[in-house]
Amino acid sequence: MVASNPYSTFEASIEKTNLILKDIEQAYGWPKQRRNQSYAALRTVLQLLRDRLPVQESVQFAAQLPVLVRGVYYEGWEPSDVPVKLNREDFLYEVRQGFPYEVDGGAEGVVQTVLDALRRHISPGEWGDVRSTMPEDLATIIP
Repeated sequence: MVASNPYSTFEASIEKTNLILKDIEQAYGWPKQRRNQSYAALRTVLQLLRDRLPVQESVQFAAQLPVLVRGVYYEGWEPSDVPVKLNREDFLYEVRQGFPYEVDGGAEGVVQTVLDALRRHISPGEWGDVRSTMPEDLATIIP
């Protein structure tokens, strides 16, 4: 039996995380020097999505994320406090609070850009499950 190499798993996670951040940066035309902004966008949207999902769905979604992104996702998570009932307006308000940068498309654009970058790493079935747990007005901004 061949032992798995945890280092290669970590390296693969770094690569996948960088791909997600690069997708966000490319969508906005940001240079890599603005990595703090792409990270802030990813973190804000991920954690709001996490808090809006029921616990079981949140765990299933997180299982498909790269290890590093999963750490960001779970940072500060209180499963006993979820799901937080946020409608579209509330969700976008919270995005603006967590991502204080001015960008084209505003908070809704940030949500769509981040989720579009993440969607490439999530199975279509799981993505559909996430959308189906959202209230109708919030589901409309999920790609």
